[in-house]
Amino acid sequence: MKEIKILGIDLAKNVFQLHGVDAAGKPALRKNVSRGKLMETLANFPRCLIGIEACGGAHYWAREISKLGHEVRIMAPQFVAPYRKSGKNDLNDAEAICEAVSRPHMRFVAVKTEAQQSALMVHRVRASINTERTALINQMRGLLQEFGFVIAKGASNFSKRFLEVLEKENLPLDAVEVLAELRGHLLTLEDRLAKYDRMIARMLKDEMVARVMTIPGVGPVTATAVVATVGDAKVFHNGREMAAYVGLVPRQNSSGGKTRLGRITKLGDSYLRSLFVQGALIVIRHLGDKKDTRSQWIRSLVERRGVKKAAVALAARMVRIAWALMARNEPYKPATS
Repeated sequence: MKEIKILGIDLAKNVFQLHGVDAAGKPALRKNVSRGKLMETLANFPRCLIGIEACGGAHYWAREISKLGHEVRIMAPQFVAPYRKSGKNDLNDAEAICEAVSRPHMRFVAVKTEAQQSALMVHRVRASINTERTALINQMRGLLQEFGFVIAKGASNFSKRFLEVLEKENLPLDAVEVLAELRGHLLTLEDRLAKYDRMIARMLKDEMVARVMTIPGVGPVTATAVVATVGDAKVFHNGREMAAYVGLVPRQNSSGGKTRLGRITKLGDSYLRSLFVQGALIVIRHLGDKKDTRSQWIRSLVERRGVKKAAVALAARMVRIAWALMARNEPYKPATS
């Protein structure tokens, strides 16, 4: 067998497809390997560059394969697709991965540690609980409205206001029983949400998380999420690339030397994007009479473009600042007036 320099692996649940090329770029290996035999097979290969697509288990396999001395790089599937020939199958996918990983300007995903994946697990479950809680509150609010009772928006004191309606108003017994059960479920969700908030609070001991939290508008949830998701910020060449990853840069339709910018792309990580935009809205809401350079810029932006567009612009700037703090290990330096 020829010496393999670059290897593409199409990950799967049970059977993995391998495609390798030699130093001249000619095919040297095409092979199916079972899940249990993958590490044994790769251990017999000389040190080489291995490419895999970002998918379930990709970070685990990247960590394990790296222990064998190979250089492993993860790529987003949309960057691999243009290199696929003809139809989509395991063999073509592995060949496309092998070709894509060799490109000099390919963008790669930083391999996450187990700690980072654990942190993201906390965020994912917390987000699902929060979504369920919001849906339940909306359902309870709608059911009360059927009886002519309207509770103001806001989740923080909803349970207390809801209980006051049940105690003071004369509702049918069956309705009270159903609504009381829903409130009990809501309290359970709030207890679970508080538990995950405490888990996130334990992550604040991380130096990088503490540094990112110094950015105005970035709280514990956003700071821990961005550090766990991005990992090594140096995989982005600049702050704009990281903002593009979050989906906060304008979509371009430029041609003939004329630049045309549209709405934000909304590509990348929607969870991070929503957290940064929410943080930006909080900053705008608490501007008050602040006279520093940053506050004046935000205030003028709100006057020209409105609150929502200003929040998106501020969120993009916050992401760029976060990149600078993470990639350069610099402390946050607020703009002086």
